[in-house]
Amino acid sequence: MPAFPDRPATDEISASLSSVASGTAVSAVAKRLLDLFMGGDIAPGARLPPERQLATALGIGRSAVREALAALEILGIVDVRPGSGTYLRGSASELLPETLSWGLMLGEPRTRELIEVRGALEVFATQLAAQRMPDDALKRLGQHLAAMKEAGDNNTRFIEADLKFHLEIARGVDNSVLVTLLQSIRSLLRIWVERGLHDSGDAEQAYDEHAAVHKALLSRDPEAAAAAMRTHMVTATERLLRTLPAA
Repeated sequence: MPAFPDRPATDEISASLSSVASGTAVSAVAKRLLDLFMGGDIAPGARLPPERQLATALGIGRSAVREALAALEILGIVDVRPGSGTYLRGSASELLPETLSWGLMLGEPRTRELIEVRGALEVFATQLAAQRMPDDALKRLGQHLAAMKEAGDNNTRFIEADLKFHLEIARGVDNSVLVTLLQSIRSLLRIWVERGLHDSGDAEQAYDEHAAVHKALLSRDPEAAAAAMRTHMVTATERLLRTLPAA
Protein backbone atom coordinates (compact mmCIF):
# COMPACT_ATOMS: atom_id res chain seq x y z
CA MET A 1 0.00 0.00 0.00
CA PRO A 2 1.33 3.48 -0.85
CA ALA A 3 2.84 5.38 2.04
CA PHE A 4 0.59 8.31 1.12
CA PRO A 5 -3.21 7.89 0.88
CA ASP A 6 -5.24 8.96 -2.15
CA ARG A 7 -5.28 12.53 -0.88
CA PRO A 8 -1.88 12.84 0.80
CA ALA A 9 -0.84 15.91 2.73
CA THR A 10 1.10 17.97 0.24
CA ASP A 11 3.74 18.77 2.84
CA GLU A 12 4.57 15.04 3.10
CA ILE A 13 5.20 14.89 -0.65
CA SER A 14 7.26 18.07 -0.54
CA ALA A 15 9.30 16.65 2.35
CA SER A 16 10.23 13.73 0.11
CA LEU A 17 12.02 16.10 -2.26
CA SER A 18 15.56 17.34 -1.80
CA SER A 19 16.79 20.62 -3.20
CA VAL A 20 18.56 20.83 -6.54
CA ALA A 21 21.49 23.03 -7.50
CA SER A 22 20.78 26.62 -8.46
CA GLY A 23 20.39 27.02 -12.21
CA THR A 24 19.41 23.38 -12.72
CA ALA A 25 17.96 22.66 -16.17
CA VAL A 26 14.24 21.99 -16.49
CA SER A 27 15.00 18.42 -17.63
CA ALA A 28 16.85 17.74 -14.36
CA VAL A 29 13.92 19.15 -12.35
CA ALA A 30 11.58 16.87 -14.28
CA LYS A 31 13.84 13.89 -13.54
CA ARG A 32 13.78 14.68 -9.82
CA LEU A 33 9.98 14.87 -9.82
CA LEU A 34 9.73 11.72 -11.92
CA ASP A 35 11.92 9.81 -9.45
CA LEU A 36 9.45 10.73 -6.73
CA PHE A 37 6.39 9.83 -8.80
CA MET A 38 7.83 6.45 -9.81
CA GLY A 39 8.89 5.55 -6.29
CA GLY A 40 5.52 3.98 -5.45
CA ASP A 41 4.83 6.20 -2.43
CA ILE A 42 2.20 8.33 -4.12
CA ALA A 43 -1.05 6.72 -5.20
CA PRO A 44 -2.29 7.27 -8.77
CA GLY A 45 -4.79 10.12 -8.79
CA ALA A 46 -3.21 11.84 -5.79
CA ARG A 47 -3.17 15.62 -5.77
CA LEU A 48 0.37 17.01 -5.84
CA PRO A 49 1.67 20.07 -3.99
CA PRO A 50 1.17 23.42 -5.72
CA GLU A 51 3.97 24.92 -7.80
CA ARG A 52 5.05 27.30 -5.04
CA GLN A 53 5.43 24.46 -2.52
CA LEU A 54 7.37 22.27 -4.97
CA ALA A 55 9.62 25.20 -5.88
CA THR A 56 10.39 25.81 -2.21
CA ALA A 57 11.15 22.12 -1.59
CA LEU A 58 13.46 21.98 -4.62
CA GLY A 59 15.03 25.36 -3.92
CA ILE A 60 14.31 26.72 -7.41
CA GLY A 61 12.01 29.18 -9.15
CA ARG A 62 8.37 28.44 -9.92
CA SER A 63 8.90 28.82 -13.67
CA ALA A 64 11.24 25.80 -13.72
CA VAL A 65 8.69 23.72 -11.82
CA ARG A 66 5.90 24.88 -14.13
CA GLU A 67 7.84 23.88 -17.25
CA ALA A 68 8.85 20.53 -15.75
CA LEU A 69 5.21 19.74 -14.89
CA ALA A 70 4.12 20.86 -18.38
CA ALA A 71 6.62 18.42 -19.91
CA LEU A 72 5.45 15.61 -17.62
CA GLU A 73 1.85 16.37 -18.59
CA ILE A 74 2.74 16.04 -22.28
CA LEU A 75 4.16 12.60 -21.53
CA GLY A 76 1.02 11.59 -19.64
CA ILE A 77 2.61 11.39 -16.18
CA VAL A 78 0.57 14.12 -14.51
CA ASP A 79 -2.74 15.82 -15.19
CA VAL A 80 -2.78 19.61 -14.73
CA ARG A 81 -6.32 20.84 -14.07
CA PRO A 82 -6.69 24.64 -14.07
CA GLY A 83 -8.29 25.85 -10.88
CA SER A 84 -7.96 22.43 -9.24
CA GLY A 85 -4.32 21.39 -9.14
CA THR A 86 -1.93 18.81 -10.52
CA TYR A 87 -2.62 15.09 -10.13
CA LEU A 88 -0.54 11.97 -10.66
CA ARG A 89 -2.12 9.97 -13.48
CA GLY A 90 -0.64 6.56 -12.78
CA SER A 91 2.42 4.36 -12.96
CA ALA A 92 4.86 4.76 -15.87
CA SER A 93 5.38 2.00 -18.40
CA GLU A 94 8.65 0.29 -19.17
CA LEU A 95 8.81 2.40 -22.32
CA LEU A 96 8.97 5.64 -20.35
CA PRO A 97 12.79 5.97 -20.29
CA GLU A 98 12.91 6.02 -24.09
CA THR A 99 9.96 8.40 -24.22
CA LEU A 100 11.79 10.74 -21.86
CA SER A 101 14.94 10.58 -23.94
CA TRP A 102 12.93 11.95 -26.88
CA GLY A 103 10.84 14.34 -24.83
CA LEU A 104 12.26 15.97 -21.75
CA MET A 105 15.88 15.09 -22.41
CA LEU A 106 16.15 16.13 -26.05
CA GLY A 107 19.51 17.72 -26.68
CA GLU A 108 20.01 20.33 -29.38
CA PRO A 109 21.04 17.84 -32.12
CA ARG A 110 17.96 15.65 -31.62
CA THR A 111 15.68 18.66 -31.37
CA ARG A 112 16.99 19.93 -34.70
CA GLU A 113 16.40 16.51 -36.25
CA LEU A 114 12.87 16.39 -34.86
CA ILE A 115 12.13 19.86 -36.27
CA GLU A 116 13.43 18.70 -39.65
CA VAL A 117 11.18 15.62 -39.63
CA ARG A 118 8.19 17.68 -38.59
CA GLY A 119 8.69 20.04 -41.54
CA ALA A 120 8.79 17.21 -44.07
CA LEU A 121 5.68 15.54 -42.60
CA GLU A 122 3.70 18.80 -42.54
CA VAL A 123 4.45 19.45 -46.22
CA PHE A 124 3.55 15.86 -47.14
CA ALA A 125 0.30 16.02 -45.16
CA THR A 126 -0.72 19.30 -46.77
CA GLN A 127 -0.08 18.00 -50.27
CA LEU A 128 -2.31 15.00 -49.59
CA ALA A 129 -4.93 17.13 -47.86
CA ALA A 130 -5.42 19.21 -51.00
CA GLN A 131 -6.77 16.08 -52.65
CA ARG A 132 -8.46 14.31 -49.74
CA MET A 133 -9.68 16.91 -47.25
CA PRO A 134 -13.49 16.96 -46.93
CA ASP A 135 -15.33 20.23 -47.39
CA ASP A 136 -16.47 20.32 -43.75
CA ALA A 137 -12.83 19.97 -42.62
CA LEU A 138 -11.85 22.86 -44.88
CA LYS A 139 -14.59 24.92 -43.24
CA ARG A 140 -13.20 24.11 -39.78
CA LEU A 141 -9.74 25.02 -41.04
CA GLY A 142 -11.05 28.47 -41.88
CA GLN A 143 -12.47 28.75 -38.36
CA HIS A 144 -9.08 27.91 -36.84
CA LEU A 145 -7.49 30.55 -39.07
CA ALA A 146 -10.06 33.11 -37.88
CA ALA A 147 -9.29 32.17 -34.27
CA MET A 148 -5.61 32.87 -34.89
CA LYS A 149 -6.46 36.35 -36.17
CA GLU A 150 -8.82 37.02 -33.26
CA ALA A 151 -6.17 35.93 -30.71
CA GLY A 152 -4.35 39.25 -31.12
CA ASP A 153 -1.51 39.50 -28.60
CA ASN A 154 -2.69 36.44 -26.68
CA ASN A 155 0.06 33.96 -27.59
CA THR A 156 -1.61 31.08 -25.76
CA ARG A 157 -4.82 31.41 -27.80
CA PHE A 158 -2.82 31.89 -31.00
CA ILE A 159 -0.75 28.74 -30.40
CA GLU A 160 -3.88 26.70 -29.59
CA ALA A 161 -5.51 27.81 -32.85
CA ASP A 162 -2.25 27.14 -34.70
CA LEU A 163 -2.16 23.59 -33.31
CA LYS A 164 -5.79 22.95 -34.30
CA PHE A 165 -5.08 24.25 -37.80
CA HIS A 166 -2.21 21.80 -38.35
CA LEU A 167 -4.05 18.86 -36.78
CA GLU A 168 -7.10 19.58 -38.94
CA ILE A 169 -4.92 19.21 -42.03
CA ALA A 170 -3.41 15.97 -40.75
CA ARG A 171 -6.83 14.51 -39.91
CA GLY A 172 -8.14 15.57 -43.31
CA VAL A 173 -5.66 13.20 -44.95
CA ASP A 174 -7.43 10.24 -43.29
CA ASN A 175 -4.16 8.57 -42.27
CA SER A 176 -4.07 7.71 -38.56
CA VAL A 177 -0.33 7.00 -38.55
CA LEU A 178 0.44 10.45 -39.96
CA VAL A 179 -1.86 12.09 -37.41
CA THR A 180 -0.19 10.25 -34.52
CA LEU A 181 3.30 11.15 -35.72
CA LEU A 182 2.48 14.84 -36.13
CA GLN A 183 0.66 15.01 -32.78
CA SER A 184 3.60 13.41 -30.98
CA ILE A 185 6.20 15.63 -32.60
CA ARG A 186 4.14 18.76 -32.02
CA SER A 187 3.70 17.85 -28.33
CA LEU A 188 7.43 17.32 -27.85
CA LEU A 189 8.18 20.67 -29.48
CA ARG A 190 5.36 22.63 -27.80
CA ILE A 191 7.55 24.43 -25.24
CA TRP A 192 9.89 25.58 -28.00
CA VAL A 193 6.96 26.62 -30.20
CA GLU A 194 5.65 28.81 -27.38
CA ARG A 195 9.05 30.41 -26.92
CA GLY A 196 9.35 31.04 -30.66
CA LEU A 197 6.58 33.66 -30.75
CA HIS A 198 8.39 36.65 -29.29
CA ASP A 199 6.40 39.56 -30.67
CA SER A 200 3.36 40.52 -32.72
CA GLY A 201 5.46 40.52 -35.89
CA ASP A 202 6.11 36.79 -35.53
CA ALA A 203 2.40 36.11 -35.04
CA GLU A 204 1.40 38.26 -38.01
CA GLN A 205 3.88 36.49 -40.28
CA ALA A 206 2.70 33.09 -39.06
CA TYR A 207 -0.93 34.09 -39.67
CA ASP A 208 -0.18 35.20 -43.24
CA GLU A 209 1.59 31.91 -43.93
CA HIS A 210 -1.34 29.90 -42.59
CA ALA A 211 -3.72 31.97 -44.70
CA ALA A 212 -1.67 31.11 -47.80
CA VAL A 213 -1.89 27.41 -46.94
CA HIS A 214 -5.65 27.68 -46.44
CA LYS A 215 -6.10 29.46 -49.78
CA ALA A 216 -4.12 26.77 -51.63
CA LEU A 217 -6.13 23.99 -49.98
CA LEU A 218 -9.39 25.67 -50.94
CA SER A 219 -8.19 25.67 -54.54
CA ARG A 220 -7.49 21.92 -54.28
CA ASP A 221 -3.99 22.49 -55.72
CA PRO A 222 -1.57 19.92 -54.19
CA GLU A 223 1.60 21.60 -55.46
CA ALA A 224 0.55 25.08 -54.36
CA ALA A 225 -0.54 23.74 -50.95
CA ALA A 226 2.77 21.93 -50.47
CA ALA A 227 4.71 25.04 -51.52
CA ALA A 228 2.77 27.26 -49.09
CA MET A 229 3.33 24.86 -46.20
CA ARG A 230 7.02 24.54 -47.14
CA THR A 231 7.38 28.32 -46.94
CA HIS A 232 5.70 28.31 -43.52
CA MET A 233 7.91 25.49 -42.27
CA VAL A 234 11.06 27.41 -43.24
CA THR A 235 10.16 30.43 -41.10
CA ALA A 236 8.62 28.28 -38.33
CA THR A 237 11.86 26.31 -38.18
CA GLU A 238 13.87 29.52 -37.92
CA ARG A 239 11.72 30.62 -34.99
CA LEU A 240 12.13 27.26 -33.25
CA LEU A 241 15.89 27.12 -33.74
CA ARG A 242 16.13 30.64 -32.32
CA THR A 243 14.93 29.29 -28.98
CA LEU A 244 17.35 26.37 -28.64
CA PRO A 245 20.33 28.14 -27.02
CA ALA A 246 18.04 29.58 -24.34
CA ALA A 247 16.26 26.24 -23.90
